[in-house]
Amino acid sequence: MGENAQVTSEHRGDYQELVDEISELLGAPATLENRDFELIAFGAYDSEDELDAAALDPVRTRSILTRRSTAAVRTWFEGFGITRATGPVRIPPTPEAGVYRGRVCLPVRHRGVVLGYVWLLDDDPGPSQAQLAAAMEVAGRIGALLADEAQHGADLTRELRAVLTAERGWQRDMAVAELHTALGTRADVPHTVVCVAPWPSADPDEAPSLRTLPGATALCTVPWGETGQCLAVLVRLRSADVLTPAGAVASRLLERAPGAAAGIAAGRAGLAGLGTVWQEAAASARAALAEPRLGPVAHWASIGPFRLLTALPRESAQDPAVHALLTPAHRELARTAEVYLDRAGQAGRTAAELGIHRQTLYYRLSRVEQLTGLDLDDGEDRLLLHMTLKAARL
Repeated sequence: MGENAQVTSEHRGDYQELVDEISELLGAPATLENRDFELIAFGAYDSEDELDAAALDPVRTRSILTRRSTAAVRTWFEGFGITRATGPVRIPPTPEAGVYRGRVCLPVRHRGVVLGYVWLLDDDPGPSQAQLAAAMEVAGRIGALLADEAQHGADLTRELRAVLTAERGWQRDMAVAELHTALGTRADVPHTVVCVAPWPSADPDEAPSLRTLPGATALCTVPWGETGQCLAVLVRLRSADVLTPAGAVASRLLERAPGAAAGIAAGRAGLAGLGTVWQEAAASARAALAEPRLGPVAHWASIGPFRLLTALPRESAQDPAVHALLTPAHRELARTAEVYLDRAGQAGRTAAELGIHRQTLYYRLSRVEQLTGLDLDDGEDRLLLHMTLKAARL
């Protein structure tokens, strides 16, 4: 993760020392996770004996051995208000959730923003209020370290958003130049952009951590449609032709955005074409939302005619001749026409895919011609109808 990864490596020993300090203060094994429930460090008390004891608690075992928790576990714990808490939160044992032993959660915050959590198994009688207060002071120092780590990414977030929202021309050129300066030598390596849309929240507290997205250099939310937002992630590549890191980032983010789709732009060397790269990523996400077979992760190179259609203004992609066909009353006719054109006018393949008799297909196609005034034996009319039907999905 470039410079951000170097900062993480630099602080790894500091995190371990602070977690060990909390373990000693409370006389119990402590575990540190970031706000995405990715394991950062676990205390010296977590010996093999402790792992054996944790075997009775599947959630804790999985966290230590796999270094992350599932989305369901995260949602369950967050239901106890840990994202808003400013002090220790006690969570009772719930065997049906795989939590066989109670927990004490110490939220790790910095300037009001939750950045992670320190977890302890809650024994009887458990730590005293004085011990917990001392542990919270250490948690505050952990928060300062996490904030220091995130600061570089936050700066890049502002600069990345400036690039993606700037008007074409000198404004975008200036924004790209500022991002290039901030990245330094990292700006010249191959990059691509991932777009995840729609993204469920514009709240900075709920943004994913860069440390959970290997290869990600910066991320930000930008407007999507009239009322929503999407997430944009700048991803560093080893080669402009190998987009595997971007695919991994997209898959990880979709775990946190049910119903969303991701688009990945073609790789580029440097940042000169970052505006175009963003347009490709956003267009690919739109195509995946419009055509489920392309998703949930769509690459710019694989979205076919949507590369052109997503570039058209909304009003330009509509045609009066096809308007009646796109009404709810004629949805089945529109689908029939689109499948027929997708199959290059092959009646047998079309009828088989739709599960109808050929005579039914011919009847529907004649109805399409009557409604639109288009001749399906004319190549240009077929092209107009096909593109308008595809554009309607967008």
